[in-house]
Amino acid sequence: MKKLIETLKHIWSIEELKRRIVYTFLLLAVYRLGSFVILPGIDSSILEGNMSSQNKNNILDLINTFAGGAWNRGAIFALGIMPYISASIFMQLVSIAIPAFQRLQKEGEEGRRKINQYTRILTIAFTCVQAFGYLNQLTGNPEYQGALLFLRSNANMTQGWFFFTNVILLTAGTMFTMWMGERITDRGLGNGISLLIMVGIIARLPNALFSELAFAGKRASFILFLIELVVWALVILGVILLTQGTRKITINYAKRVVGNRQYGGARQYLPIKILSAGVMPIIFAQAILFLPATIAGFYDQGGVPGWLLSLTNPNSFGHNALMVFLIVVFTYFYTAIIFNPVQMADDMKRNNGFIPGIKPGKQTANFIDDIISRITLPGAIFISLIAVLPVISGNLGVNQEFSQFFGGTSLLILVGVVLDTLQQIDSYLQMRKYDGLMSSGRLKGRFTGNTPQVDY
Repeated sequence: MKKLIETLKHIWSIEELKRRIVYTFLLLAVYRLGSFVILPGIDSSILEGNMSSQNKNNILDLINTFAGGAWNRGAIFALGIMPYISASIFMQLVSIAIPAFQRLQKEGEEGRRKINQYTRILTIAFTCVQAFGYLNQLTGNPEYQGALLFLRSNANMTQGWFFFTNVILLTAGTMFTMWMGERITDRGLGNGISLLIMVGIIARLPNALFSELAFAGKRASFILFLIELVVWALVILGVILLTQGTRKITINYAKRVVGNRQYGGARQYLPIKILSAGVMPIIFAQAILFLPATIAGFYDQGGVPGWLLSLTNPNSFGHNALMVFLIVVFTYFYTAIIFNPVQMADDMKRNNGFIPGIKPGKQTANFIDDIISRITLPGAIFISLIAVLPVISGNLGVNQEFSQFFGGTSLLILVGVVLDTLQQIDSYLQMRKYDGLMSSGRLKGRFTGNTPQVDY
C-alpha cells in the first residue's frame, strides 16, 4: 500500500501528466452527461424500459452497452462513436484497394490529413443513415410508440419534424463524440476513441454485477456466484497474458571500426506480439455486424427477414459464425497494415543488422513474414474464442447482463484500453526516473491498435 501511495504521489507531481489526466476525466465526464440528454419528442422513462425488454437478447443491447445506455434512453449520443469507426474501417479498406488513396498515404502528413477529412465526411453520411434507421425503428415498432410524444393528441411536433431535428441532433452528437475522442488522444491520456467506448462499458458493469448477484440469490447459489467471479478473473488474466505475449526475433549488428572507436556488434531483439492487432479486429467485426441491425431498422415490426433477424441475434449460430470469420480476416488484415516485412528487412540491412542464419534482403523479409503469419493464427483463434464466450457463459446459466463482461468485445476493450493507458503512465514515470506502476519489472509491450488512430 505504501508503494502504491508513493507511485500516486509521483504521478501527481508530474505537471504534464497531471494536466493530461484532469483533461481526460473532464471530457469523459462530459461524454457521460451527454448520454443522459434526451432527444426532443421522446419520453425516456418509457422508452428505456421497453427497449431493455425488447433488445435483451439482441445485438442492439451490445450497441447500448457501447453507448453507455444512451441507445435505450434515446439520448443525443445514442449512436456513440461506432459510425466513425465504421467510416475508418471503410477508408482503410479503400486505401488498400484504390491506388489514388494509396498515393495519399505515401504523401506523409498532408496525405493523412486528407484521408482524415474524407473519414469525417463519411462519418456524417454513415451517421445520417444510422440515425434514420434508429428513428424509423422507434416509429415502426408499436412497443416504442408510447414513448413518442408527437403521437399524443396535444403534441405540437409532427413526424416529419421529429425525423428532421433528431437526425441532425444524432449526427451532431456523434461528431461531437468523435471530436472529444480526438482531443483526448491529442491532449489527454490514452487513445480517446477507446476510452469513450470503455467508459460506456464500465458504466454498465456495476449494474451487471448486482443483477448477477440478485440472480444468484434467487437460485440460492452464492457459491456458484463466487466461482463465476473466480473464473472471470482467470479469463481476464488469460487475456492479459496473451495480449502481452511476444515472439522475439534475434537481430545481430555487424561491428564497424571508425578511427579508434568500435560501433555496432550488439545483439538486440525484434518483439512481435501474438496479438499485434490488439482488440482492433473484434471492433472491426462488431462494427460490420452493426449493419444488419441498422438495415433491420428500416423494416416494419414483423417484416424483418429471418436471415436478417439471425444476424442481429448474438446468440444465433449465424451471428457467431460470421463474427469468428470476420475476426480472423481482420486480424490478418490489421496485422498486415501494422507490419511491413519488406521495409523492416530494408531498415535492418541499412543499419548493418541481420538475423542469424538468414541472408539479408528478400530472405529476411520472407522469414519475418512467415513468423508473423504463424503467430497471428493462434492470436486470431484466441480472440475469436473470447468473442463467443458470452454466448457460452449465457448457455451455462450466467445472467445475460453479466455474461457480456465474461468475454467478448467488452472484456477485450476493457483489458486493452487499461493496459494501453497504464503503459503511457508508466512511460511518463520512467522518463522522470521514477519507479513504474508495477513493484517489480515494467509493463512489457504496449497494447497498440485499439481503435483507428487519427493523426493531425
